[in-house]
Amino acid sequence: MAKSPNVFSHCARSPWYSCSTNENAFYGEYAGRIVLLSVGNDSVEEYWKLRRSVALFDVPERPLEIKGPDALAFLNRVFTRGVEKMRVGRGSYGLLCHQRGGMVCDGILFKLADDHYWYVHADADVYSWLVAQALDFKVDIHDPDSWVLQVQGPDALKVLAKACDDGPSEEFRYFDAFQGCMGGQRVLISRTGWSAEVGFEVYNLDPAVDGPALWKHLMQAGAEFEMPACGQLSMNIRRIEAGILNYRTDMDWNTTPYDMGLGFFVDLDNHDFIGREALVKSSKEARFSGFKCQQGSPRYGSGLMHNGQVVGRVTAYEESPYLEHGVGFAIFDSAETLQKSRLSALDRQSNECPIELVELPFYDAEKRIPRGLPDAEGSVR
Repeated sequence: MAKSPNVFSHCARSPWYSCSTNENAFYGEYAGRIVLLSVGNDSVEEYWKLRRSVALFDVPERPLEIKGPDALAFLNRVFTRGVEKMRVGRGSYGLLCHQRGGMVCDGILFKLADDHYWYVHADADVYSWLVAQALDFKVDIHDPDSWVLQVQGPDALKVLAKACDDGPSEEFRYFDAFQGCMGGQRVLISRTGWSAEVGFEVYNLDPAVDGPALWKHLMQAGAEFEMPACGQLSMNIRRIEAGILNYRTDMDWNTTPYDMGLGFFVDLDNHDFIGREALVKSSKEARFSGFKCQQGSPRYGSGLMHNGQVVGRVTAYEESPYLEHGVGFAIFDSAETLQKSRLSALDRQSNECPIELVELPFYDAEKRIPRGLPDAEGSVR
């Protein structure tokens, strides 16, 4: 973590960077872009604002455009499950694997037209990887120079109704996407996010977007709800509770989808893709788990212990204000370790903190909260 954005002078800044920066802000690097970790406010207060009302986030995920007559055939070749059933105006979670079965990256694929897709990916050089695989396909892979803002929380769709120049899409379901205008500027709007709350994302379609104007337009739409700009540290708590993984910290080039418990997103029976042969031969048992901790504060990257031996590491950890205990992710050296008892994690002073493994997500397994369904487990309103 770094306080000054000057440390990341080699990274690109969002079109609305000037709208949230201040002397107390903290920044990081993600996908070659500066990410706003904190605007300097209390992360727990921001967490409750996200959960009880609505908050605005400047996030760094990077879209890529895949377009051309062979777009569908190409995407079927690189993704671990087929995309031929996707409808225009829908998004789908998609994994890319390399020839040895490890994960190149993860992200959301949006279908904008029959031969036109956007893939919004995490922190990896996905552009180079896709270009390298596209030699035999009539497809254009392009960086549209688009950035994203997330509006997340129970009141998010009320903000959307005020922010869209022509109103929102009549039926805007979870993982739907449509092109529209906000404040006279063309945008792609998707009902997705990194918070597992009701929410939407806004992508500029014009590289010459007036960032401050779009930011101001959204803030005015959220004024009735006192919508604040928040940093990713507050959202990080919520994504851990929801079991949302982060590429490069929780999973990487050396982990397979099965290692991470993501086998549902792999189709070995009806689909041929890069990495399939390796995954057919690989173990199908997960070696990744959530855990809770009632005392101590394990640090990111610290060892997981069993009988004095290191058997894995912590990939994420935060204190959950809602659950009132620590929540984290753990990856183990082998799947067998998940059956062990008396596991612990090291804290910042190298003391052992007892942990209890928990099936992910920590609550709302049916994802009723982001769908806006009533009586969702874990809803705070």
